[in-house]
Amino acid sequence: MTSHDLRAEDLTLGYADVDIVSHLDVQVPDGRITVIVGANACGKSTLLRGLARLLKPRSGAVLLDGKAVQDLRSVDVAKVVGLLPQTPVAPDGITVADLVGRGRYPHQGFFRRWSPEDDAAVEAAMEATGTADLAERPISALSGGQRQRVWVAMALAQDTDLVLLDEPTTYLDITHQVELLDLLTDLNRAHGKTIVIVLHDLNLACRYADHLIAMKSGAIVREGAPQDIIDADLVSDVFGLSSDIVPDPVSGTPMVVPRGRHHVATPAL
Repeated sequence: MTSHDLRAEDLTLGYADVDIVSHLDVQVPDGRITVIVGANACGKSTLLRGLARLLKPRSGAVLLDGKAVQDLRSVDVAKVVGLLPQTPVAPDGITVADLVGRGRYPHQGFFRRWSPEDDAAVEAAMEATGTADLAERPISALSGGQRQRVWVAMALAQDTDLVLLDEPTTYLDITHQVELLDLLTDLNRAHGKTIVIVLHDLNLACRYADHLIAMKSGAIVREGAPQDIIDADLVSDVFGLSSDIVPDPVSGTPMVVPRGRHHVATPAL
């Protein structure tokens, strides 16, 4: 993989007349897994859309290798940055294989036609996501979980150095959530891909992230390694949740144990 510098400088993003992210500075660590967490409507997905060039900055800039992404051709950005948005929409009647194959479009050109390399990339993406047996089925016939894995396969078939995923575990049961995050970790460790993920599950975020960004009201509250930034005060501030933080018995990373109103900790004997 080629190293890339993806960052935001003094970035403001919004919709209509409302600013969602204001004057934000972000540096995506190259070759690492970054996870963005925060409560609903805190700006996580908006930030990801800005980084992926889907949302034009109101001020500031998103820079890819020192160049403003808005000044780059869409196809040139798509060769470097792959995106799985939160609510992707498939064309009517399209099959799984055809949809995954669309991930190869940035690599096509006037003089470049479909190649064995494209076939191999699509096949590898479907095998990795467990969707190869669905290849000929229409997207409309799939369950929510199957459909989500197909969208992930399309993002992987794009074969970019940076992969941005907005809540990719949505609709997946816990087994497939862990399998997907394990797959993304494999891609990071074996191929050096830079991964940026928006997740709702704070414990999975702590387990899989090299770098964690905690957001609230369009601002970054803290960022760093999970073990360095996650504590009960942060969880209370960002999520409004009273909790205890204990070591994850599997990974040793911070694990958030919610208190709630109906459960009281039992004193140790």
